[in-house]
Amino acid sequence: MNAVLYYRGSLTSCNYDCPYCPFGKTRDSAATLAKDREGVEAFVRWASEQGKAGHRLSVFFNPYGEGLIHRWYKEALITLSHMPHVDKVAIQTNLSASLAFLPELNPSTAAFWATYHPGQVREEQFLAQCLAVHRQGIPLSVGSVGIRSAFPAIASLRAALPQDIYLWVNAYKDKPDYYTPEDLAFLGSIDPHFSINAADYDSLGKSCNAGKNVFYVQGAGTVKRCYKDRGVIGNLYRDGLEGLSAERSCRMKVCDCYIGYIHMPGLRLEQLYGSGLLERIPYRIPEVTG
Repeated sequence: MNAVLYYRGSLTSCNYDCPYCPFGKTRDSAATLAKDREGVEAFVRWASEQGKAGHRLSVFFNPYGEGLIHRWYKEALITLSHMPHVDKVAIQTNLSASLAFLPELNPSTAAFWATYHPGQVREEQFLAQCLAVHRQGIPLSVGSVGIRSAFPAIASLRAALPQDIYLWVNAYKDKPDYYTPEDLAFLGSIDPHFSINAADYDSLGKSCNAGKNVFYVQGAGTVKRCYKDRGVIGNLYRDGLEGLSAERSCRMKVCDCYIGYIHMPGLRLEQLYGSGLLERIPYRIPEVTG
């Protein structure tokens, strides 16, 4: 099986305090951090055995909080990136941690989804981290939440980044009809694919690869079809990929998040993103007009 696994452990702590995030400036206890480390290490051990069963894996770490400030996430990326049956290992990160480990990664399989948080970090500091990843030859996408107060910072970052680094903008959906036509035009000039994320996709009862070859794994091995669907379909370590896999149509009314809707076959987004689908890098980096 060619399987995509999203992994989220017990971590809920972050070194940033973004106003739109419930995990800003929180601190996990030593016990919680130990539990998270044990969960990550168990997942890596499980992944190491899957090549023997003929499986190929793509892994995306999307913790509640910032993973790379903890060494076990760095070690997991390094180890997984060198496994011959792992096609991709990526992580969602604010890039605030030391990147001294970059040379240990396999650049043909490792990738970064880097989120820019204006107000939490100076542009030049974040840009330097992006360029460090870029110089190492490791693919990365860069993005930010499209709140109006961040528009100038997003435009400035786009101008500073190399043109071959894709900058995406996540639509702010907490308020209905948030964007004016002028806002939409501006964001489209920054991210030519912004309209894809700005949409909400009717998904109830529709086909989705989630639960078939895409699985959302929680620390102890609990597996859900989708990160927004609370229904548990099994346990990774007990049931294995074959025991978990089944055709499952979506149970949610709409799908509105990138890591969800990209797995709806009807949208055919693999034609746009190719092998960069997981880390959100289009097959062809679009030219920007802003």
